[in-house]
Amino acid sequence: MKAAYEFIRTGAARQALHAAQNARKKAGLTQIQLEKRLRTYKGYVSKYESGERELTLRELLEIAEALNVDPLSLIKPNQ
Repeated sequence: MKAAYEFIRTGAARQALHAAQNARKKAGLTQIQLEKRLRTYKGYVSKYESGERELTLRELLEIAEALNVDPLSLIKPNQ
């Protein structure tokens, strides 16, 4: 489990968060709409998109599922 947390604290984390934000916008969803899909609290998406909150790998996978995108497209967006 430690490896999942290490991923989010690396430089790759910023790239993954940026890719998740782009995927949300491409899907035409607001932050609030994505929060509803994730069944999470108000401000959750805003906090991770701004870098105020870190994500675990599990959360990143849940976001990919909610956006209906391949999780690898968030982890390795340029491939």
